[in-house]
Amino acid sequence: MNLARHSITATNPIQIFDTRFEADCQIFTTTTPAGFAVYQTWPLKLIRKREFSGGTLAAVVPCHTSSLLFLLGGGRSPLYPPNKVVVWDDVAGEEVAELEFRERVRGLACRRGWLAVSFRRRVVVFEVGETIVRRHEFDTCDNPRGLLAMATGAYATLLAFPGRQMGHVQLVHLSPCIPPTPVGPPPSVPPARPPPPPSKHPVSIIAAHESTLNTITVPQSGRMLATTSSRGTLVRIWDTLTGKLLRVFRRGSDKAEIYGVAFRPDEKEVCVWSDKGTVHVFSLITSGPSNRQSSLSPLASLIPYFDSEWSYAQYRIPAQASHISISSTSSTRSPTADVTDEEKCMVGWIQAQSDRSEPDHDPPMEYQLIALTYSGGWYRLSLPQGTSNVSSPSAAGTPLSSSPPRVSSHPRPRTSSVSSTTSRTEKGKERERDRDRKDNRELVLEEYRKYGRWDGWG
Repeated sequence: MNLARHSITATNPIQIFDTRFEADCQIFTTTTPAGFAVYQTWPLKLIRKREFSGGTLAAVVPCHTSSLLFLLGGGRSPLYPPNKVVVWDDVAGEEVAELEFRERVRGLACRRGWLAVSFRRRVVVFEVGETIVRRHEFDTCDNPRGLLAMATGAYATLLAFPGRQMGHVQLVHLSPCIPPTPVGPPPSVPPARPPPPPSKHPVSIIAAHESTLNTITVPQSGRMLATTSSRGTLVRIWDTLTGKLLRVFRRGSDKAEIYGVAFRPDEKEVCVWSDKGTVHVFSLITSGPSNRQSSLSPLASLIPYFDSEWSYAQYRIPAQASHISISSTSSTRSPTADVTDEEKCMVGWIQAQSDRSEPDHDPPMEYQLIALTYSGGWYRLSLPQGTSNVSSPSAAGTPLSSSPPRVSSHPRPRTSSVSSTTSRTEKGKERERDRDRKDNRELVLEEYRKYGRWDGWG
């Protein structure tokens, strides 16, 4: 019986074409064949849904937590032509403007007052106010992914996109980002002041990689830049003012497609996720958790590979939550096909109450991760605290909706030994378990939910 070409599919699987966070990860948008929806990130809550019968959307890009959304048509029957960007007011539930171009739109990035649109070989920047005014246009190298990134923090100015040469990143500074209007009572902390102007002119080009760029990411402040290439093994962190290479992190040794990189809001850590289904967390500061390094690091002067920094914490997302495929070969999907990629995911940082608080104490706020899979899985992950908090979460952190898909556990390869494991003493077994617990740096699954349907799964 040959099962290599067969797949087992749910009768009514969740189809998610695109999902993405807004700049502060307070909300996220989801695009499905029925339309799109806006969710509150945590606690997970369906805020609003819009259904369209005339066609499908490729992406819905939120502009912070405002009602302004940017829509792109896509799929087998696009709701809008692929050369249009539609500005949508989600409170009024109607289109308020549209931008039409002579070629297909590849990517979007926005912040308060600005919108950047990327094409195959150029990037066009608009100022968004009472009217939308075209301000800048820049040439790029071949950019089929539509890569670009925009700093969204108060008074941030940075816009990053591929340069004219392969592997280069061009840095452009726009007018400062307007701080958000405070809502409610006056905050106890005074608002941030504009930073002083730089003492020297910032760099405009960073030669980041020798191969094609795969992702470009900047934090809210725009002080750093994270780049990855088509090889998918390294993540490089750059200083956007001086162009200096700050850190080099290794995701793995084998080739992979890195889906994204996200800076923690306080810029102390960064997370990376790829088609391998694993989320990696790296520390950016020396006083925080230590990234793993090879035991052969003293040989780094001879072999640079041994000088790599590996993630200090990981989590493997269960693949194919709603579509269980047992195909032995991977097929290439058309970008216009209405088929969701169940392996893909999006990850963002949030601040949430700790699930490890002591009794009779208010739970402290901590940074956690939210992972959204294209098969409708919503994962809330907490960072490991030392080496004693990597076990299963307590009852307070059990999944609220349903159990997540199980991940097959692969036994750790054992080193060869003359003596058999059956001859080990109980003391030796306990010592080995202690060592395994110390080596375990897994992110902790605090909560699992499902999203993407309008029939109560939100």
